[in-house]
Amino acid sequence: MAASSASLSGASASDLLRSSTSGFNGVPLRTLGKGKLVLKRRDFTVAAKLRKVKKHEYPWPANPDPNVKGGVLSHLSLFKPLKEKPKPVTLDFEKPLVDLQKKIIDVQKMANETGLDFSDQILSLENKYQQALKDLYTHLTPIQRVNIARHPNRPTFLDHVFNITEKFVELHGDRAGYDDPAIVTGLGTIDGRSYMFIGHQKGRNTKENIQRNFGMPTPHGYRKALRLMEYADHHGFPIVTFIDTPGAYADLKSEELGQGEAIAHNLRSMFGLKVPVISIVIGEGGSGGALAIGCANKLLMLENAVFYVASPEACAAILWKTAKASPKAAEKLKITATELCKLQIADGVIPEPLGGAHADPEWTSQQIKKAIKETMDELTKMNTEELLKHRMLKFRKIGGFQEGIPIDPKRKANMKKRDLSIAKIPDAELEVEVEKLKQQVLEAKESSPVPPKLDLDEMLKQLAREVGLEYSEAVKATGLTDSLLKLREEVSKANADSQIVDPLLKDKIEKLRVEFEQQLRAAPNYGRLQNKFKYLSELCKVKLLSDANKDNQAVTFKQELEKKVDNALNDPKIRETFEALKAEIKGAGASSASDLDDELKKKIVGFMIELKEVKEVKEVIENQIESLVNSSDDIKSKILQLKLELPKAGETPDSESNNRIGDFIFKKSSKIIMAILLRDMFGNFKEIPC
Repeated sequence: MAASSASLSGASASDLLRSSTSGFNGVPLRTLGKGKLVLKRRDFTVAAKLRKVKKHEYPWPANPDPNVKGGVLSHLSLFKPLKEKPKPVTLDFEKPLVDLQKKIIDVQKMANETGLDFSDQILSLENKYQQALKDLYTHLTPIQRVNIARHPNRPTFLDHVFNITEKFVELHGDRAGYDDPAIVTGLGTIDGRSYMFIGHQKGRNTKENIQRNFGMPTPHGYRKALRLMEYADHHGFPIVTFIDTPGAYADLKSEELGQGEAIAHNLRSMFGLKVPVISIVIGEGGSGGALAIGCANKLLMLENAVFYVASPEACAAILWKTAKASPKAAEKLKITATELCKLQIADGVIPEPLGGAHADPEWTSQQIKKAIKETMDELTKMNTEELLKHRMLKFRKIGGFQEGIPIDPKRKANMKKRDLSIAKIPDAELEVEVEKLKQQVLEAKESSPVPPKLDLDEMLKQLAREVGLEYSEAVKATGLTDSLLKLREEVSKANADSQIVDPLLKDKIEKLRVEFEQQLRAAPNYGRLQNKFKYLSELCKVKLLSDANKDNQAVTFKQELEKKVDNALNDPKIRETFEALKAEIKGAGASSASDLDDELKKKIVGFMIELKEVKEVKEVIENQIESLVNSSDDIKSKILQLKLELPKAGETPDSESNNRIGDFIFKKSSKIIMAILLRDMFGNFKEIPC
């Protein structure tokens, strides 16, 4: 070290900093090489924090049981029995039942603590509970069925599949890089027959619901379903789909991946499947998300399932601007199993136990199994061409109607005209029209026995609609729309609960009425409303006059017919027959019409028919019928119906057609003639022996 220090000290600074070879400035390497480099050792450590990685749960156990239900491959399914029993969930309308259950538990607890015998009281309460349960679940409203269909403890698709199949293996993936857990597919056997099962899968708790995306599929799920449908079609497996979804998942990513295209592709492809397809709605079936696996030969529904194009809440928000109107929307949408069967959208209802499917999942599953077997036995009898045609016709007939077929009277009574936009009548024209109608009625009352043809009913309906619209505008202008809607909801709820109207509710109605009347004068359409209301009152008076005129006409007809019948009885031949009949009645000892035997009644009726054929009597009846036909739209429609009946009966109408036509024409006149005959025989107008 000393030698190297000496050599460095002898050299000049310029020599030390100049390089003799390359021209770069610095210390020569030779000089540096002569000195020894000493490194000072230091101790150091390197620390790293490792991130915890979630352990992958491989479903296959170490020692698989080959005799497990569903077969050894069922170990591959991630769907395992829940470790904890789900908590009971009480719906709002079930609260009275819960109170009864609490009473039963309290009495049982008291019996255990005191050692007394309360068996009679417990039995009575249990019977009361069963009766209340039956009454409740046999008269459910549509919105209550919606709530049952969404019940958190309701059995899911896989619950039913594992209950009804001997073997089941789940098949995964859409072969495009994704496996949607919201749609589950797999092969299973029922009584030795293999089926392809496809269905929406909801979760049984919050964790599972998040994993299954609350049963709302993405495009990957529908593509997986389509892949397995085509697989089943290729291998000849019948397809059973289970529908239980609020709808397809409508997030941005799903739209980017082609949600609409995936659903449309499924709809088109399902109509070309050459194997039988059954769809079963086990919960709620929402819109296209349900229909994408629901284009089947037969659509079956559980008793408390619902099938809709839009949820009641969404419908209420669109139509009534509040989700609180969902009970009304659920009723109008016709979404329950019974209503859809009436509309021929669903083909059958599978029963549920009292309390819903979650009350006894095993029993419900067995009912589904029974329905699948019966329906599949029916469909397997069809060949490929018949299956495809059957599926096509099922959907083609939905919403269809045929003109020219008489409507069932019961159905017709409940039908309503479409609420079309009303063409408003100008006030001046309306006033002239009302005066004209009034004048026609008064003239008819004085002179003509036949009432004029008046479109009173149509005008009254139109004017009433216009008054209703004016009132709606006035309510908006006064700013009372929200108050009125809230009050309507309260009233409809009180009516639904079949309760006596609360005095407080009556006070609210009265207060709103007073407030509306005070503010009505300030409404911009108050003048129009007042005029139209006045015209409506005038038209009602005209209607009353017209009805009174019809009543007078009926009295006149009765008097004229009585006169003609009396004249006919003066004819010698008819009088002779009448006296003979009268003597026969006297000989039988009958004091009133009720004492007559069947043979004498038939003779009286025969004589009445003979009287009606007398020229004068016949003319009166025919004139009355003609005047009624010309004046009444109701009778015109009846005659039109009878005309439709005649071609059906052919050239020679059957007895049923003849009876209906005869009854229609002679019913009124027969009563009057019979009353005249009874007057002469017994002095009694009330009893008619036929």
